[in-house]
Amino acid sequence: MASTLYVGNLPWAAKTEDLEEVFSRHGAVLGSRIIRDRQTGRSRGFGFVEVKEEDADVIIEAMNGKEMEGRVLIVNKAKVREK
Repeated sequence: MASTLYVGNLPWAAKTEDLEEVFSRHGAVLGSRIIRDRQTGRSRGFGFVEVKEEDADVIIEAMNGKEMEGRVLIVNKAKVREK
């Protein structure tokens, strides 16, 4: 199973590869994405990282509050989106 983690306060220049590299130091990363503005294509400052469920709590503990390019990350389990 997999867990999706919300990652907020991302540096504007961050790329999906950057997320995968930083988060994979603490557990298995299955994928990542940065949410972008539809009109401009610029980062909206947050994204999601999909990790193995058994690694989720360890990764949250390691990454929440960690600094990335001068910005303090907010990392927690993503909430299920209601339609």
